[in-house]
Amino acid sequence: MIPRYTRPEMARIWEAGHKYATWLRVEILACEAWAALGEVPRAALGRIKKRARFDVDRIDAIEREVKHDVIAFLTEVGEHVGPEARYLHLGMTSSDVLDTALAVNLVEASDLLLRGLDRARAVVKRQALRHKRTLMIGRTHGVHAEPITFGFKLALWHEELGRHRERLLRARDVVSVGKVSGAVGTYANGDPRVETYVCRKLGLRPAAVSSQILQRDRHAEFVAALALLASSLEKFAVELRHLQRTEVLEVEEYFSPGQKGSSAMPHKRNPVSAENLSGLARLARSYSLAAMENVPLWHERDISHSSVERVILPDAAILLDYMLNRFADLVEHLVVYPDRMRANLLKLGGLVHSEGVLLALVKKGLAREKAYQLVQRNAMAVWQEGGDFGKRLKADREVARFLTPQVIVECVELRHALRHVVGIFKRVFGRRTR
Repeated sequence: MIPRYTRPEMARIWEAGHKYATWLRVEILACEAWAALGEVPRAALGRIKKRARFDVDRIDAIEREVKHDVIAFLTEVGEHVGPEARYLHLGMTSSDVLDTALAVNLVEASDLLLRGLDRARAVVKRQALRHKRTLMIGRTHGVHAEPITFGFKLALWHEELGRHRERLLRARDVVSVGKVSGAVGTYANGDPRVETYVCRKLGLRPAAVSSQILQRDRHAEFVAALALLASSLEKFAVELRHLQRTEVLEVEEYFSPGQKGSSAMPHKRNPVSAENLSGLARLARSYSLAAMENVPLWHERDISHSSVERVILPDAAILLDYMLNRFADLVEHLVVYPDRMRANLLKLGGLVHSEGVLLALVKKGLAREKAYQLVQRNAMAVWQEGGDFGKRLKADREVARFLTPQVIVECVELRHALRHVVGIFKRVFGRRTR
């Protein structure tokens, strides 16, 4: 059975309970750092760690009154901790908690996305190796160009996904930064050693300099990396949509027993997954624009970015997680029609070998413009009237002055056009590619 596309692990990262749990980690780690510096009694730290907890519904109720999420959170935790709650949030501002915790959540999301991306690449690789020698026509401008293999097309996708992996790793590194530097970033009522301790314990780096917030170019880079990935997934999906068109029908999405394609036309088998990916990529790109709009803020901070991030960061991460898994399932279960690919490849009677003939004439000393004229003359006749390109070339007396029938045969052989594909596979996948 084909697995579903959504992963609950990604959704859980953005749930309120997990968010508040991460906030609490930041607060308790700050208390530990202050205790090491002698500012928080060890006994008080022990009671804080033992009693600290929260109730999401209670936080929501308090927030409706105070209109401030971090104050509501601290108030609720304080109700459980008791008098020692006065040691929470020492020298900190809300964004010390919000931004540092957000960095933790973005790293968690990045790791899940990397897992999804690795699965997608592995699926593409398996199909590429399986179809390494599955002949098909390459197309430029939607028109037959020269022969390729279906595996060659997938090798290109695999390499592209590899670049996205590098981008996602870089984006993960860029957002793996925390700050506990106070209201405008100067540690006026804090200590840089607290920040160092908190970030180290959370697997983050302290920001070299911050204002009240971590600068939003970091988050924009993260969302932009996801938007780029979504755009490539759409590119692959658009290609599969074209290849599934009835007039082409070289591949087809898996159509499961009992599946329906149309409420009106029982015969329909539509590329619904690929079309879904195309639509979702538009959302991902829109999130990237919103993230860039978040970069310019007033002075040391305003909160115009906050409402935007509450939507785009969870949505972008969940969206790309969904897209990666849906794409992987689509490719893994893709139905490939090699006979149809070969039939389409042969449709133009060998015209797709025209460049080889052109170059053979040039090598025999003919001027390129004259060689082009000879090849195009024969090619256009086959295009308009049908027939076999090689036979027409052999019958052309002017061509025959330069090329023997055997040379023409060699020029129009598929083996000649694809002789370097194995070498390309070695470059992409390494030497052990079967």
